[in-house]
Amino acid sequence: MQGLLLALVGFICGCDQTFEAFYWFRPLVVSFFAGIVLGNVELGVACGAVGELAYLGLLTVGGTVPPDPLMAGMMTVVIAYTTGQSPDAAIGLSLPFALLAQWVGIIFNTVYVSVAHKCDEYAKNADVAGFNRIIPLALFIKAGVVALMVFLCSFALQGPIQIFVNSFPEWLIHGFEIAGGMLPAVGLGLLLMVMLKSRNVAYLFLGFIMATFLDMPNVLPIAITAAALAYINYKHEKATDDAVAAVKASAATFDGDDPDGI
Repeated sequence: MQGLLLALVGFICGCDQTFEAFYWFRPLVVSFFAGIVLGNVELGVACGAVGELAYLGLLTVGGTVPPDPLMAGMMTVVIAYTTGQSPDAAIGLSLPFALLAQWVGIIFNTVYVSVAHKCDEYAKNADVAGFNRIIPLALFIKAGVVALMVFLCSFALQGPIQIFVNSFPEWLIHGFEIAGGMLPAVGLGLLLMVMLKSRNVAYLFLGFIMATFLDMPNVLPIAITAAALAYINYKHEKATDDAVAAVKASAATFDGDDPDGI
């Protein structure tokens, strides 16, 4: 039953992965729901936090496809739950499954080029019914393959995975823990390469000071402060945009009959 429920979670998150609408395919969400299915929400949240930080800056740019975050989040929880390893070690052990899902995704992206050409044909003929058939079909096929991979990796291969992981020597498991602890720093570094601009540097240092030098039980105060700063920035930019719009509207109503000729 747990294997089937995990497959259902994989199917739903796989559908969202195509649309990227709710970001349910991110490790934080996938691991949370996987933790609910396995009856250990705390482990799911812990694995999701490690996985989300590790995959935070891995973005699909052009033809570059990163390791699959959905499968990484799912298998991090499954490996930690079935083998007793820590989330830091489990995130390293989940990488082969993320790479497998990555290659499956590349295959689908390649094959589904024909779907785009078929949609062009439907558009040329104004065939709305054709669109209504092919788009959900293509979506459900891909999500179904994701669900099948989740079921096979989390349930059917659970025994071999346990034997395989438990056969590792202690020093190798410790190495995976160290690597897993470093992955969040790598993920944040990759994210900063994309997001870090001169206008965002001040927020980076504010968060760093709060997280490093202030005695806080968790990151919730930092998140609340970030939300407050985001709201202040939004109101400031909105006021600026309104002022610019008012100036443009005033200039548009000027009829050019000023006596000074200006």
